Amino acid sequence: MKPTPSTRIPRAVFIGMPGSGKTRIGRELAGVLKVPFKDSDVEIEMQESITIPELFATRGEAVFRSIEAELIMSRLSGFEGVLSLGGGAPMTASVQDGLRRYAQSGGMVIFLDADPREAISRAGRSGNRPLLAHDAAAKWRSLASVRTPVFSDLATLRIKTKGFSPMEVASSIESELYEHVVHVGGADPYDVVIGNDVLEGGVAHSGLAAAVGEAAHKVALIHTEPVRMHADRALSLLNESGYKVTDITIPDAEEGKTIDVMSSIWHTLGEEGFTRSDAIVGLGGGAATDVAGFAAATWMRGIRYVNCPTSLLAMVDASTGGKTGINTPLGKNLVGSFYTPAAVFADMTTLATLPNDIFVEGLGEVTKSGFIMDTHILDLLESHSRVLRDFDASNLTGAQRAVIADLIRRTVTVKSKHVSTDLKESGLREFLNYGHTLAHAIEQIEHFTWRHGQAVAVGMVFAAELSNLTGHLDREAVDYHRRLLSSLGLRTSWDGGTFDQVLELMHRDKKARGNELRFVVLESIGHPMHLDNPPLDAVREAFNRIRK
Repeated sequence: MKPTPSTRIPRAVFIGMPGSGKTRIGRELAGVLKVPFKDSDVEIEMQESITIPELFATRGEAVFRSIEAELIMSRLSGFEGVLSLGGGAPMTASVQDGLRRYAQSGGMVIFLDADPREAISRAGRSGNRPLLAHDAAAKWRSLASVRTPVFSDLATLRIKTKGFSPMEVASSIESELYEHVVHVGGADPYDVVIGNDVLEGGVAHSGLAAAVGEAAHKVALIHTEPVRMHADRALSLLNESGYKVTDITIPDAEEGKTIDVMSSIWHTLGEEGFTRSDAIVGLGGGAATDVAGFAAATWMRGIRYVNCPTSLLAMVDASTGGKTGINTPLGKNLVGSFYTPAAVFADMTTLATLPNDIFVEGLGEVTKSGFIMDTHILDLLESHSRVLRDFDASNLTGAQRAVIADLIRRTVTVKSKHVSTDLKESGLREFLNYGHTLAHAIEQIEHFTWRHGQAVAVGMVFAAELSNLTGHLDREAVDYHRRLLSSLGLRTSWDGGTFDQVLELMHRDKKARGNELRFVVLESIGHPMHLDNPPLDAVREAFNRIRK
């Protein structure tokens, strides 16, 4: 039923002038990422059993460039790791074409833009640069004037190395390897930035302060106590940018999503004199970003806000899409609004402080996105189920961090494609609720002691069983739900509550229409559909099938 799982390895190619540090920095980066490293010049010498200067002298530059291009093309298509190219390699047309295809396939082409004096000095000491054999400084600068525009055009990342050690450059590049920007379209478009230390800004964005905007004078930073360390970092950045910051701590998780908490936030905003030009930053898990968004949507009928999710669940779900809200005694998120953020910053460094169970619950929403649209997510989850289930940030390899970044990017992309055309959940966006009809009932009955992602996992098994009972999804696909979710440490059954309790709550679900039940189910993996008012016997039997 499913293709062979694949593993994504961080891939990077270094280009730059002689002496720019491609080999040294490349080795450092490969060591950090725990992936192989190769140098095209070394590979050529091993292949031809001759040094580069001897090859130039005996066979000429044209023959060398032909050998070089052939070797590089073979490495670009088959080598997963870090590759350093000779200084002149990117000037060959076939290598340029290969590097462009490499970048399009997800590889990073890194131009090390070195200080001329430092690079000339290093290049002169190597004794392995045939084109710089005489009058090295003048020739280096002459070559640089021709090559630099080509390097800049080919590069997906340009790094200035002056004043930084090779390890510092490698660490900087490591962060960029995992940085993604997902654009969410619609009437009020915004970007979701995913990567390490993204609050400070990066190659493709300007960071938290720029997202808050120049018009704001005051910023309310709304967060929970468990993320105080991350909140202090955001507070420092905002203070450095000249904002007057009001620090607002709310109860953690669902306890913070009450009318009493919201009333307290409104009171603080009023006392501090927040106006329509000011802003709110929500930092924490999904509950915190929900509350911050609702506060922004309702204060002065709407002020600017930015989301900074710190949990996997918040990164892939709650912080994106414009849903904001609080709970009532009768149900979850029954009071809220659709209100889009100015930006979302999913800083992956915050995942290092997550307890294992909090990380694992986020995989429920990740898996959901694979079931309803991007089936490659399911391949990645299968390939890395043990690492994800036993998540320990301190023991992750570079390749494993890249997989997590890719899972976040893909999940956010699935959500962006649904919300960009259907902000207010009138049609397509409802597919994002796969598994949520039962999940919300479980959370309510269990008084929110169940984690949302765990409830969604059980809800997806219920929805798969219902789809099977109504003649849509085959048995193999239902069993695949249970197998994959279990392998990730997610629940697939529940023994709380009664069917009558669940049925009553399902009728209050936001997808319900009048007295008719409305579910999201699957026709097949990756193809969701609406199921309106199914036979009550089928709903009851699907419920019985998820009992322990």
